[in-house]
Amino acid sequence: MALMPLCAKPVLAQDSLSVMSFGGAYQEAQRKAVFESYTTSTGIKVDEQEYGGEIAKIKAMIESGNTTIDVVDVDAPTLLQGCDEGIFEPIDWTSIGAPEDWIDGTTSDCGVGTIVYATVLAYDGAKVADGPKTIKDLFDTQKYPGKRGLWKNPATNLEFALLADGVPAGQVYKALLTPEGLDRAFAKLDTIRDSIVWWEAGAQAPQLLASGEVVMTTAWNGRIYNANREGKDFRIVWNNQILDSNFWAIPKGAKDLAASVAFIKYAVEPKVLAGITKYIPYGPVRKSSAEFVAPADAKNLPTSPQNLTVSITLDNAFWADNGDEIRKRFTTWLAR
Repeated sequence: MALMPLCAKPVLAQDSLSVMSFGGAYQEAQRKAVFESYTTSTGIKVDEQEYGGEIAKIKAMIESGNTTIDVVDVDAPTLLQGCDEGIFEPIDWTSIGAPEDWIDGTTSDCGVGTIVYATVLAYDGAKVADGPKTIKDLFDTQKYPGKRGLWKNPATNLEFALLADGVPAGQVYKALLTPEGLDRAFAKLDTIRDSIVWWEAGAQAPQLLASGEVVMTTAWNGRIYNANREGKDFRIVWNNQILDSNFWAIPKGAKDLAASVAFIKYAVEPKVLAGITKYIPYGPVRKSSAEFVAPADAKNLPTSPQNLTVSITLDNAFWADNGDEIRKRFTTWLAR
């Protein structure tokens, strides 16, 4: 593999690279699968930083004229905003790899996908023998009586509502762009309004299942995986999952652009991406990574072929353009 020459040549001028990510189990997985092997391959130390995803922290650093972070991991909305505002460097994809190898929604003019995660439907297999099979079952209170947990956010909920109401996956956002489609989504949510328990932090969804307060809940797949590692028997309904991703980005004014690009190139090599799946159940953004993922890990990934039955990718551009107006309507709907 030609990683040594690709990485080492541009960065010999420095012996460390500052990389900022989200901390916790996610950054621990990056440390084991990416940072440590990068240092072994190049001799360049990764100086790790953590943040909570605040774009203001990145902007303040750039505006001060002292960009101390070389590469930052951002979520999709932050990437969109940062691209629009010019706070991230454009990506030269000829230096990274063929974009057609990337899963839909994981490439950008100023960001390179890192991982794919999913919002899924989940239930407790220890309490529900014949569990839900599709998102339609979330709305079937006769077959599955009881409360259901939902993220207190219109994003994902409106998509799930339309999917459950029979809108084809490829037509969901076209429908949401119309007044009729929005009305249809809210009307579907109305059918379970009195059965909803809202969660706001990712840790709350598995807690609701564990306590028995809800019979099923939407959740982030990594949270369900972690609960099962602690002894739970939570089951994921992969059908109708909503995919989303994080991205590597280079803050404007990074001190050595070539070094930043070289790190990203290494971090998204197919085998390196696959290595992350050993530590956390987030899918590789490149299709060519699949052959390096162990079968035992593949079953937990949203991007595995057996789990990608009917899915959609969260359209963050749609939410950037229409989110404020829809959130106002959602807040009014909640208060009714």
